[in-house]
Amino acid sequence: MSKYKIISDSGCDISKENEIRYNIDLMPFEITLGEESFFEREGAYGEDFLHLINDSPEMPKTAQITQFRFEEKFLQCVEEGYEDVIVVLINGTGSQTLSNAIQAEKNLSEQGKLGNTKFHILDSHTYSLGYGYPIIEAAKKLEAGQSIDMVVSYLEDWFASCRLFILGLNLRHMKKSGRIKAAAAFLGELMNLKPVIELTDGESVVLKKVRGEKLGITEMINTASSAAIPKTPFVMVRSLSTSAQDEFLRQYEKKTGTKIAMSEWVGCAVGSNIGTEFVAVFVKGERRR
Repeated sequence: MSKYKIISDSGCDISKENEIRYNIDLMPFEITLGEESFFEREGAYGEDFLHLINDSPEMPKTAQITQFRFEEKFLQCVEEGYEDVIVVLINGTGSQTLSNAIQAEKNLSEQGKLGNTKFHILDSHTYSLGYGYPIIEAAKKLEAGQSIDMVVSYLEDWFASCRLFILGLNLRHMKKSGRIKAAAAFLGELMNLKPVIELTDGESVVLKKVRGEKLGITEMINTASSAAIPKTPFVMVRSLSTSAQDEFLRQYEKKTGTKIAMSEWVGCAVGSNIGTEFVAVFVKGERRR
């Protein structure tokens, strides 16, 4: 087994315990909220961060990870003698971060600075635990002795089939981020409409609007379970809508006969766009490519 490392960005939302346990190297995004800037996970984190967003009149902004930071990280991997480095990053159509990593690897390769270290840079095509969950699974597979090629193939298959569905319960952040047009959001708030949204490959589509949280949960369950391959893992990111999440989880597990594989607090990359009150589930569907 070669000496390997897994690198990702803080948008994957894995727990700090898993980050340490599986030695995942997380590169943090820089967050700006009002006049304050900080690196994600180094300040407020998890539930505390969601309350921070809720209490702020400003929308949080996330800065891309620069090419220079990737070059520093990649050179460190070379110096430490890693033979294979798997780099899994946030959806490439929504952030320049992936392109910066690819360019960093290209520049260092052209300068002959990478030696025998091979970098496997993957576009997750998704957000949050949509790539956080398979990163942890990949780490487990590597620990068990699976080859780098097999693990990369597993990741590519997951990213080609992962789908994210969101039930919006508070439209404030969606309206500001542009996920839902302001006029539609205003009308939705007046009529207590809850949108069911699919956010896959960087594209957000409002699939349906239903009146009230109860009907919204039912619609989410029907939509997500229909898209999922039976008996495959599903994961959820946690928001401040605790009771709605608990009810969704109870009903979804009962309907599908599948137990949840992972659940963690949402971070800034997703939270800044869809807010702090929602139900979100990632499922494995049919391959899209």
